[in-house]
Amino acid sequence: MTDELYKKHRPSNFKQVVGQPDAVRMLVEMGKNKNIPHVLLLTGGSGTGKTTIARILRDKLKCSNADYTELNAAKDRGIEIVRDIDRTAGLSPIAGPVRVWTIDEFHQVTSQAQEAFLKVLEDTPKHVYFFLCTTDPQKLKRTIITRCTEIKLKNIAASDMRRLVGGVAEDEGKPVTGDVQDKIVEIAEGSARRALVLLHQTINLSSEDEQLDALSKADVKRVAFELCQILMKAKPSWKEISSIIKSVEDEPESIRWMVLGYANKVALGNGNTKRAIQIIESFSEPYYNTKRAGLIHSCALIVFGE
Repeated sequence: MTDELYKKHRPSNFKQVVGQPDAVRMLVEMGKNKNIPHVLLLTGGSGTGKTTIARILRDKLKCSNADYTELNAAKDRGIEIVRDIDRTAGLSPIAGPVRVWTIDEFHQVTSQAQEAFLKVLEDTPKHVYFFLCTTDPQKLKRTIITRCTEIKLKNIAASDMRRLVGGVAEDEGKPVTGDVQDKIVEIAEGSARRALVLLHQTINLSSEDEQLDALSKADVKRVAFELCQILMKAKPSWKEISSIIKSVEDEPESIRWMVLGYANKVALGNGNTKRAIQIIESFSEPYYNTKRAGLIHSCALIVFGE
């Protein structure tokens, strides 16, 4: 099985979207009335379907590949992005009726770039659509938000997630037990993408015990807690830290936030305030570009930075 399950089973139409009945109902009505907003803000937790819905809307609008641009603001966040859009938006579509831009992690766009984007939004041509996706809308300028129609996505309910995991496993011809499904749902915390990544990591293991063991190692909360326990020691072991980091399969940014949350509580409590402040300083920079290397660097600052 070469395709990642979350990509292979990504919904291609609204009927396949899991756990977002209110958002889907609203968007379907907009489509029926030919009233899809030219600037749509899709908000919600990671893996809840924001980019997927944007791609479905792109298909509904009959936007060609030549006229579709998908950007990740966690990687490209400066004003040059906005300038490129501004230069292109006024041009007629190449091979269809519309041009569409989907910008993921839009809250990562710099303040200067957001200011420049305001003019683009004010003068949006009739053939242009912007689908802005974010997990953190409070970081957006109010003037940006007021120019958007917001669609709020919620964390996917456990019952919907269980049906998703069980259904995909059945489709793959490798059904998993109820205990494995429950563990995946517990760890995924409302993220369909996370659930299918976990299923992909375990579906080929030969026994339930092996699958549950692998899921335990993939539990980000457990990983973050163990990492915090070691980092708070007077002499943290790099060997132990390395072992934990090697078990991290997914985006380490969520681990960074959990470590910061733990350190914040210690700093404001009666624990080792000095070490907690060191951890906060070492884990202050996001890992959007550095990925696992960023996590390694943060930990190394604590162990070797004295």
